[in-house]
Amino acid sequence: MASHWDPEVKEFFIKIIKSISYGLMWIMASATAGLYYELGYANGKPVIYTVIFYCCMIVTLWLLIRYLIRIWK
Repeated sequence: MASHWDPEVKEFFIKIIKSISYGLMWIMASATAGLYYELGYANGKPVIYTVIFYCCMIVTLWLLIRYLIRIWK
């Protein structure tokens, strides 16, 4: 059945799947690092780890948004 799809429709669905999967992957990685590895809050450890974690989150979110904008143009 997939071989009879219009190439434009197939490309559109691939864009949707990539957008959702990359967004979920970013959320899961951030939540795992922040909660499981306790980088999201300073609980008896130097605050610099928390600051670096949030800076990395902001940078990777910016890169993800830039990538998604480039895909959807």
